[in-house]
Amino acid sequence: MTEGDKETLLRAYAAGEITWWALRERGFEDYVQVLGGLGELGLRPPIAPMDGPNVAARQRGLALLRKAMTAPPA
Repeated sequence: MTEGDKETLLRAYAAGEITWWALRERGFEDYVQVLGGLGELGLRPPIAPMDGPNVAARQRGLALLRKAMTAPPA
């Protein structure tokens, strides 16, 4: 796979057009490689939509993270 192919795939992944599974099928070996490639391009991983059976658990987790980030240092 060429660097141009990798960049095209990473841009499609960041836009939510393809999945991590699709990246693996096309030659990405691990998610660290994906995160590194996204970082080099100034892109972020896609965010999963807030729907489905895990929404409540995800919302609780986000609330815990927000609380931890706004708490004064111990």
